[in-house]
Amino acid sequence: MIDKKVTNCATAVRAVNDGAAVMIGGFGTAGSPDELIDALIEHGARDLTIISNNAGNGDAGIAALIREGRVRKIVCSFPRQPDSHHFDAAWRAGAIELELVPQGNLAARIQAAGAGLGAIFTPTGFGTLLAEGKETRRIDGRDYVLEYPIHADVALIKAYRGDRWGNLVYRKTARNFGPIMAMAAKHAIAQVSEVVELGALDPECVVTPGIFVQAVVPVTSTQRQGLAA
Repeated sequence: MIDKKVTNCATAVRAVNDGAAVMIGGFGTAGSPDELIDALIEHGARDLTIISNNAGNGDAGIAALIREGRVRKIVCSFPRQPDSHHFDAAWRAGAIELELVPQGNLAARIQAAGAGLGAIFTPTGFGTLLAEGKETRRIDGRDYVLEYPIHADVALIKAYRGDRWGNLVYRKTARNFGPIMAMAAKHAIAQVSEVVELGALDPECVVTPGIFVQAVVPVTSTQRQGLAA
C-alpha cells in the first residue's frame, strides 16, 4: 500500500542532509512552508544551498534559516526587500553566497530540471552582467543566453490538500513555485492543511501528481498557532 503521509514536520525533514540543495516554495509569504522550515532549523542541517524566489522576510522562514547560519548559498530573484535584514547582514559579512537569477529564468530553469532538459536558451539577461561567461546565441534574429537547469536534493512546498499517494491541490496564489519545484527535486515534501481519502480530490484539480511527491505532512491551524506562540 502506498502511503506517503508523515505524521509531523520534524520526521519529514530528516531527509535533508548537511550540504543539501533545498528548494523552498513561496512568493514572499504566500505559499511559504513555514512549519517545514521551522522543523528544518530544529533539525540542524547546515551548509545548505537554498533555491527560492527571495531571501526571506522579517524573522521567519528563510530569514530565520539565514539568521541561524545554516545557509551557505542562496539562489533567488529578490534578495533585498525592506525586511530582508538577515540576508543583508550575512551578505555584508561575507557569510553567504548569492546567485542572482531573474524571476522568469528561475522558474524556467527549475521547470527545465523537472522536464529533464539539458539546458535552455533565454533572452533575459543578455547583454548584462548576468550573462558574463555564459554561452550566447542568435536565433531568428534575437540574442539568447544559455542557462542550465536548477536541480535540488529536496523541495519543501506548501499545498492546500493532499492524499496519501501524494497528489496535491493548491489554494490560489499559494501555488506559485510548488509544482515545478516538486518536479525538480529528488525528494519533495509537501505540508498540507488536510490529508483526504483517496478519491476525494477531483482529478481535474490535481496540479502535482503523487509521482513527484515523497512525503505529505498535515499541518492544522491549531499546530500553526502553537508554533507561533
